[in-house]
Amino acid sequence: MSDFVVTPVKPAVLLTIISETVLRERIVKLLKQQGITGYTINQVQGEGSHGKRMGDIPGYNSNFELKTIVSPEISDVILPLLKEQKGNHALLAYRQDVEALID
Repeated sequence: MSDFVVTPVKPAVLLTIISETVLRERIVKLLKQQGITGYTINQVQGEGSHGKRMGDIPGYNSNFELKTIVSPEISDVILPLLKEQKGNHALLAYRQDVEALID
């Protein structure tokens, strides 16, 4: 008999946010206010309706990507709050249904 234990996965939502770096601290604060404690942030480059964001000047003309795994209910709360933070800045957010090994 094997000692192999199957750890169940749970349905969750992968929330991805891509925005101008100037909004980073506000967005992290918003997530923490909703009880989110885990996320990953990367500096990214790209081009869209707000022009090119090449990240060639630190803190200016740069974007970040934040990923976090949350419940579907929390994603329903966060998306409208993100819209309020956007102002005139570039911000894109999307969610995907995933199955995750989470505590």
